[in-house]
Amino acid sequence: MRLHINIDHVATLRNARGTPYPDPIEAARVCLDAGAHGITAHLREDRRHIRDEDVERLRATLRATFNLECAATDEMIGIAVATRPDVVTLVPERREERTTEGGLDVVGQRESLAKHIAALQEAEIKVSLFIAPDPAQVEASRALGVEQIELHTGEYAHAFGFGRPSSHDLTRPLPDVAEGEYARLAAAAKQAHELGLEVAAGHGLTTRNVGALVRIPEIVELNIGHAVIADAVFMSLAGAVKAMLAAIERGRPTP
Repeated sequence: MRLHINIDHVATLRNARGTPYPDPIEAARVCLDAGAHGITAHLREDRRHIRDEDVERLRATLRATFNLECAATDEMIGIAVATRPDVVTLVPERREERTTEGGLDVVGQRESLAKHIAALQEAEIKVSLFIAPDPAQVEASRALGVEQIELHTGEYAHAFGFGRPSSHDLTRPLPDVAEGEYARLAAAAKQAHELGLEVAAGHGLTTRNVGALVRIPEIVELNIGHAVIADAVFMSLAGAVKAMLAAIERGRPTP
């Protein structure tokens, strides 16, 4: 399973004081040196954390997978085509939200999404759609011809709870409310895989709740940001990445 680290909140910290540090590009290097498989960054329309020059520098310096998250707008697609990240993940975006809440309405926005997906694929950029674990959204994503979906795990994470950031004991059952959300994710991942889609997952994942997701065999990639940057306050950025990798490894089914 691939672990991609979202470095947005390194940029948030930088922007809070208007300094050139901490540098998100340096953070990306630390994450990769610690074992991460790729880097994710979200260029928001209001540029609240990652900025255009960050995207350009990441593309110029990264020697690993660079996944650019952005809204499905003409401006963002133009930046993506010019920059050519390895992957573009199209996400819903509202100015007033703290973070991305919920998945794209692929069913309702199929026509507008198709235009943007075509532009990205013409530029030979892999396209992923950030969606809820809903059968109709999975089916609509496949109909648009994208290569990947990323399942929104926020409801699962919230149902799991936000206790101490230690790993969940996988010999114990999941919390009751989380069990239903886990089943939705597992069913959507299986459906997507059978339709020929690669499956990623992310949002709200921590060392405490990530282990169970590793047991869904169709999920091959995780995108995690906030929890890793938060843990880095106490254990260093490299230490936080290694702790997340260890939590993923503990979740692997025993052969």
